Amino acid sequence: MSGSRCQTLYPFSGERHRQGLRFAAGERLTLLQVPDGGWWEGQKEDGLRGWFPASYVQLLEQKPRKVPPQSGEDSLNCPLPPGWQSYTSPQGHRYYVNTYTNETTWERPSSVPGTPRSPGSQKSAGPAANGYHTPGTPMHQMESGHMSLRKTSGDPQQSPGSPRAPRRRPARESSQTINCVTFPHRDTMPEQQLLKPAEWSYCDYFWADKKDPQGNNTVSGFEILLQKQIKGKQMQKEMAEFVRERIKIEEEYAKNLSKLSQNSLAAQEEGTLGEAWAQLKKSLADEAEVHLKFSSKLQSEVEKPLLNFRENFKKDMKKYDHHIADLRKQLASRYTAVEKARKALTERQKDLEMKTQQLEIKLSNKTEEEIKKARRKSTQAGDDLMRCVDLYNQAQSKWFEEMVTTTLELERLEVERVEMIRQHLCQYTQLRHETDMFNQSTIEPVDQLLRRVEPAKDRELWVQEHKTGDIRPVDMEI
Repeated sequence: MSGSRCQTLYPFSGERHRQGLRFAAGERLTLLQVPDGGWWEGQKEDGLRGWFPASYVQLLEQKPRKVPPQSGEDSLNCPLPPGWQSYTSPQGHRYYVNTYTNETTWERPSSVPGTPRSPGSQKSAGPAANGYHTPGTPMHQMESGHMSLRKTSGDPQQSPGSPRAPRRRPARESSQTINCVTFPHRDTMPEQQLLKPAEWSYCDYFWADKKDPQGNNTVSGFEILLQKQIKGKQMQKEMAEFVRERIKIEEEYAKNLSKLSQNSLAAQEEGTLGEAWAQLKKSLADEAEVHLKFSSKLQSEVEKPLLNFRENFKKDMKKYDHHIADLRKQLASRYTAVEKARKALTERQKDLEMKTQQLEIKLSNKTEEEIKKARRKSTQAGDDLMRCVDLYNQAQSKWFEEMVTTTLELERLEVERVEMIRQHLCQYTQLRHETDMFNQSTIEPVDQLLRRVEPAKDRELWVQEHKTGDIRPVDMEI
């Protein structure tokens, strides 16, 4: 499989591997090594190479490579008129630019005056109307105030130089925004691969928000995870309180045994019976000492570690809660900026269209200046929208990466917490066995249940019951 091409599905920072390869979603990589274990080595188009998770990319089918026509020629290999050059949009659609006048059209210009242009399909790619440009537009077209689409032959109402673009067929939206996060539509999204398909991992099932059963508000999937961790923290506190009460009982029991061993009653008994009686009281004192040692070990080896782990666990949960909450706030702020910029662009386009209509009615130098000014403002509004969308996508990409990293860390902490509790409960039972062998029958059920502790199985059952959605976010489309 080495030498094959693949496309990245999600952004990767490269920090989880010593030789990690950093990339964004949608990049093309060349595979160098594809060993077992879930990590592949690849190379970017700029020559950088490194390792990344195999689940972050999708293999591309090998297709015959098409040689694009050179600049200045169309698909029929016929020369274009002087000053005209052809370009291909990121979606694969061809459009034409006059390098002298910066005029742009979807239709192939004719080199013979009076000859109709070749019919061009009006597709939603390349430069957009009113000075708003999509990514991939040549840099010389981005100059403010010089972007216009030529009048199509089928629109007699549009005057030369009008900035209106060809009409576009309404395209079905491939994404939807829910609580400021963009998700793909289920009926248009491709088959999605799980990040960790071999297990019920938190990083795959808690991207969507869930309605609060006690009200009309929504709770984020990450908040559901935090609530589970908080329950585990509370349970650990209750365990420590249980051990503390057990210590009090042992101390009181040892105190009573020691007091009973010093009782002077029957101390005057002589002979062999007296020796046996003295030995009996001595055994009580020895038993009292054993129980004191048992209570001391419970405090140092079970209760104290449980409380210390709980405090550190509490700090970690608070840190992750604030971190992910801040990222969601940034995402909401970026989304608000996008909507504001989109509204501003619409207003600028309407203003430009109105002034263009005024020009069609009455030509004047003042009106032309107003149109140029409106076109510059429309172009600026389009640039602002692109910048806001880019910042939003960066914020969502950061939130996505931190969600994956943090949920995996929650899994690790939960396994560590469960294993830690299991270890100290086993220590408790061992001390209990050493203290009183006669209580074996009461401790055996505890041992059996402890041996059956399985964090992965617990997580599977819990995720199936509480999961909020397995659809991950995607970039917003303009």
